[in-house]
Amino acid sequence: MQSKGVKQVAAVLLLGGCSVASVAQGEGLPVVKVTANKVVQTEEEVPASLVVISGETLADASADNMGDLARYAPGLSFQPFGQSGTALPVMRGLTSGATAFSSSVLMLVDGVPVVAGQGFDHNLLGVERVEVLRGPQSTLYGRNAETGVISLHTRQPDEGPYAELEATLGSRDLNALRLDAAQELVPEQLYFGVSGEWRQQDGFVDNLARAGEADDRERKSGRLSLRWLPAQDTDVTLRYGRLDYRDGAAPWGRIENESRRVTSPDPGSNRSSGEDVSLDVRHALTADLALRLITARREIHDRITQDTDLTPTQRFAMGRDQRLTTLSQELRLERQGDEGQSSWVLGLYGDRDDHQLQFEQRNPMDIQRSEATLEAENLALFGQWTLPLGERWRLTPGLRLEQSRVALTPRGAGQRSERWRDVTSQLALQYRLGDDDWLYARYAEGFRAGGFNAFSAQSGYPGYDPEEVASYELGIKGTALSRRLRYGVATYWMAIDDMQVQQVLQPGNVHIANAAEARSRGIELDIDYWLGGHWTLQAGLALNRTRFREFEDLSGDHAGNRNPFAPDISGRLGVRYDSPQDWYAQANLSGMGKTYLDAANQFSRSGHAELDLAAGYRHGPWQLGLYVNNVTDRRFDAVGLLNGNVREYSPPREIGLRVGVSL
Repeated sequence: MQSKGVKQVAAVLLLGGCSVASVAQGEGLPVVKVTANKVVQTEEEVPASLVVISGETLADASADNMGDLARYAPGLSFQPFGQSGTALPVMRGLTSGATAFSSSVLMLVDGVPVVAGQGFDHNLLGVERVEVLRGPQSTLYGRNAETGVISLHTRQPDEGPYAELEATLGSRDLNALRLDAAQELVPEQLYFGVSGEWRQQDGFVDNLARAGEADDRERKSGRLSLRWLPAQDTDVTLRYGRLDYRDGAAPWGRIENESRRVTSPDPGSNRSSGEDVSLDVRHALTADLALRLITARREIHDRITQDTDLTPTQRFAMGRDQRLTTLSQELRLERQGDEGQSSWVLGLYGDRDDHQLQFEQRNPMDIQRSEATLEAENLALFGQWTLPLGERWRLTPGLRLEQSRVALTPRGAGQRSERWRDVTSQLALQYRLGDDDWLYARYAEGFRAGGFNAFSAQSGYPGYDPEEVASYELGIKGTALSRRLRYGVATYWMAIDDMQVQQVLQPGNVHIANAAEARSRGIELDIDYWLGGHWTLQAGLALNRTRFREFEDLSGDHAGNRNPFAPDISGRLGVRYDSPQDWYAQANLSGMGKTYLDAANQFSRSGHAELDLAAGYRHGPWQLGLYVNNVTDRRFDAVGLLNGNVREYSPPREIGLRVGVSL
């Protein structure tokens, strides 16, 4: 029968990482299968530091954006920014600036890359699991996997139809409606999926000049997917997504103002949007060999206006109207070996950026406008091979050959361009201590291309060099206590050459320069523990020390200072109870240490901890949930953004009620 063949091929096509594969193991924790190395492995087999977050945990906590992931993945954080649609990730002490139009961490949504902070967003609707892979991953992934990968895996339409509708009411007049559904159109051949969200909420910053909140939020998003199985060995998925923001200003105030009140005749607005389309083709050549092709186009319209003076006179303001377009293509051949056999991945990756940049800055004297076209091309050949060496040893070498080109054409000035070639490698050695226990040592290199300061006309649009990372990692991971405990411990040391550092000269004027050298070292600990009965516990701790070894600019010598936006410590402790009577309760305590906002370490966001609580009940098709985020209403403002001009207010406590039904 065809259905039997389809199911057999589906197992092979798991090479693409379509779904969570968790199998109950008696009274212990389930076996969690991941695709972090682009082949199916248990979580313990991956020779790298890895956090897996279930979609259920995120949904029950009402997590609805990428920033919420930081509460569940120690070692991952995001820069204070305040604008919806832009998130600048920080991992192992490294980050990137918004005007670099790149990221030190790669984000993947069902295999489709997101390579810049603009558009680094997702509402987490329909997400089955999130894999946060720490450390350089250049020999397996496309551009900007320099310090790690965040991979989102959403539920795919298949033979089982489903439809879930959810409404949420909460603090500050929160209203949200979410839909996630799929239906079989042609039996065993054609499936259709649709998901969408509308979300609206009042802000928490009062604008005294306009008798209302300055930072109101409204988001509309939708995703469509069409999955076709033309033959038992082929799987084709076409996806389309759209995201629109109709927000007010960023939650900013004057640096000295702690009251969450501003007085501005026009605080600003965010009318950004994003659109993406992708084609994902998977074809099983043999029982253990598959070919995968992913073609994608993403366009982000980054359109904001923002008062940076935040006084009745409004002397300073800025605005952006930028269209960022990226076309990417990946072709790879994957071999999934059985136990004791080798597995390998060989691929070709390329992408092209075509960005139209417009920036405006207003001051008491005049209005300065900048326009430029930024083009970038990246082409890479990569491969990684996992080779068993006897019963207990495994060796995993990897290599990537990469060529990058960046060209900036400012309006009214000549083009500036630069080209780089780079070879990155990795080598991991594993030793099997027990059935599920592995000791590993890993060397990996990371690379992020250089660029040009597109808005620095006065200094001739200076360039900055590529950033290069050499990482040494030693770790152990596995299970214990009859699989009641899953653990992972990793320690690393990284040498960073030509670190790219963002400097804010004045509001709206951002400059990227290279620090000569920096060093990063740290320890990461992750624990899942089944307490017995229906209780589970999760804990994590990330210690990181990233310091400049050599870095001097006009503001002084910064040797020994911390890299901006990189906390020295972050962690979480979570506990969950699942009752046989179909109700649940969970608590998550997360926090991070003090974070500096500039290279001089003059301005900072204080260390803080947040407690989030959630509980719910399921009865037949109905679900009812209650959540409280930041229970203690902890304040952790970022005091001194934009070179000491702005305070970004942290969000207050939020209470919400979720009602859902499965149709």
